[in-house]
Amino acid sequence: MSIFMRQFGADMGQDQTKQQIEKGLHLYQTNQTDKALQVWLKVLEKTSDPGGKFRVLGCLITAHSEMGKYKEMLKYALAQIDTAREMEDPDYLTEGYLNLARSNEKLCDFQKTVSYCKTCLNMQGTTISLQLNGQVCLSMGNAFLGLSVFQKALESYEKALRYAHNNDDKMLECRVCCSLGSFYVQLKDYEKALFFPCKAAELVNDYGKGWSLKYRAMSQYHMAVAYRKLGRLPDAMECCEESMKIALQHSDRPLQALCLLNFADIHRSRSNVEKAFPRYESSMCIMTEIGNRLGQAHIYLGVAKCWLLQKDLDKALDALQRAQELSEGVGNKLCVLKVHCLSERIFRSREQQEQLREQVVKFLECVEELELYCGMCGESIGERNQQLQALPCSHVFHLKCLQSNGTKGCPRCRRSSVKPGFV
Repeated sequence: MSIFMRQFGADMGQDQTKQQIEKGLHLYQTNQTDKALQVWLKVLEKTSDPGGKFRVLGCLITAHSEMGKYKEMLKYALAQIDTAREMEDPDYLTEGYLNLARSNEKLCDFQKTVSYCKTCLNMQGTTISLQLNGQVCLSMGNAFLGLSVFQKALESYEKALRYAHNNDDKMLECRVCCSLGSFYVQLKDYEKALFFPCKAAELVNDYGKGWSLKYRAMSQYHMAVAYRKLGRLPDAMECCEESMKIALQHSDRPLQALCLLNFADIHRSRSNVEKAFPRYESSMCIMTEIGNRLGQAHIYLGVAKCWLLQKDLDKALDALQRAQELSEGVGNKLCVLKVHCLSERIFRSREQQEQLREQVVKFLECVEELELYCGMCGESIGERNQQLQALPCSHVFHLKCLQSNGTKGCPRCRRSSVKPGFV
């Protein structure tokens, strides 16, 4: 009989379960991840307490999420929801569905994420829902952003911010600000794309003494992306190096992959493809390992741009084809649009008229589907760096158009817009 069995017997009761979970948490917080996982797996095997089983599954979900082992994360999330159903407790069910949503979000299965988030929000009357609804809205916003449904993404982020403000939840506010940074990077308002992660960094400095370093790393990464888009490459490199340092210290594989991708993009922005290519390759290895298909699509877009810099159009088209397959697989319309835009440039330079017409038609279909235009002036949004402003209805316009419109309301939905929203 093992030491564990001699100490706790065949089954572990509620108090013993709690003690061992806390022991695992202490090991995990002191970067002894493997030992923590061993403790939690033993608890999962031996506990007779349903609540303890639910909690230890939550610990395993969090740990595997931070390690980038998203398929394992999903496995434990499915086990957790089964446990919650057996207990017939709405609070446990709400938390279980949120973890299912997060697992699918990490695996880029965004439609399932939205569905599970809606299930959470529809579970009225649970005491825990008031604490979790902000996190649910954040996950839903991330999923809508992954699907390039920008108005619904922004609407979800604004709801998440309201929950964060009402509950004085600074950690949630920090995470939402980072997501808003990504949102405005995609719509090419780079001032807002920098403002929000800078706000997140301020929250970390002011309130984050007892927080995980991942919040600092996350804000630094998003600042690095915005700085690169603004052409401030030394600032981008400095922030990305800071983020990568923390990611390496904490074995945060997902963040390491994102930093490597950003390093590659910085070198590409300097036309240094010799340094860009190996970083794209390293990022791709991790993205493939963890199952981040959208990240892989972004890498192929960067690689295609490198081949364009080197005038190797065939290799650029091959990379774009791979980016398109991945983007369509996860439903990211903006990535598909970028593929058609770059392909159009290649076929135009080659004077291949039939292929050019095909890409132009597909590009315009994407623009129409994404509704990437200002409802006031009719010009495109996201084509170049421009200041944007969202109304409380979450429709986005050029700032200059809103300033000339005054307080007449939103021309797209005709809702009153006396004051701007949070974002």
